[in-house]
Formats: sequence, C-alpha cells, structure tokens
Amino acid sequence: MENENKKVSRVKFLSWGVGIASLLAIPAFLRPSRKKKDTKTVKMLTQDGRLVTIDVAHIPEKKKKIDEKEIHMWVQKNKGL
Repeated sequence: MENENKKVSRVKFLSWGVGIASLLAIPAFLRPSRKKKDTKTVKMLTQDGRLVTIDVAHIPEKKKKIDEKEIHMWVQKNKGL
C-alpha cells in the first residue's frame, strides 16, 4: 500500500512539474520578437579617394546620371593625388 502511494505521489509530482513548466514557457512564445533589423550597407568611393561604408537607406532613390565631362574632370582632379 505504501509503495503504491509513493508511485502515485511521484506521478502527481512529475505531472504538476510539467504543467507548471509549460505555463511558465507560454509567455516566451507570446512575447514579440526583438529581431535586429538587418541594415544593408554599401561600400563607396568618395571624391577624395577614401572608401566608406554607407547605409542603403541614406542613398536617394532618384539617381542623377553623370555627364562624360564631369567624369573626366573628376578623374583629372584626383589624378594628382
């Protein structure tokens, strides 16, 4: 009789333990995730010849096409560096 009582109390203890553990785990699934935003960066060359990393969000969407004259002037200006 005493052996059966111990077995029942052990099963009761384990079932209560599992129940409480599952209740404590529920808030972890309901909490909103705190994922860090993946910031995409691009490496670009400045006019003075330095390589810099820029966040893509800071680059304007509308792009201006450069003239050939401006390219040649930029290259000649930086050729002496």
